[in-house]
Amino acid sequence: GEDSRSFHVSTQGTPPGMASTREIPIITAVAGGQLLLECPEGAEPHPNIEWHREDSLLQENARRQILAQGRFLQLLAVAAADGGEYSCRATSAAGDSGPRVRVQVHG
Repeated sequence: GEDSRSFHVSTQGTPPGMASTREIPIITAVAGGQLLLECPEGAEPHPNIEWHREDSLLQENARRQILAQGRFLQLLAVAAADGGEYSCRATSAAGDSGPRVRVQVHG
């Protein structure tokens, strides 16, 4: 099925540039800045949510934090290597890739 919910993205620093390609939002991040991606809310109570980049499961590290049981993905000190397609997936929704957003890093 289709999911019509959209990402809510907030950045610190330069406002993001947004465009749409094949219905996947494109977020422009500034190198060295911060980026916060929000996964649209699903069923209540919130299921466990996984974040993926280019279809690979993301793990937390010094620059990447998963907040609020997976609802938010925060990237600190954004680098060019952080660019790519991100998606969030409720672990109870097997096989469903969920909403996606593409991040482009400039600067």
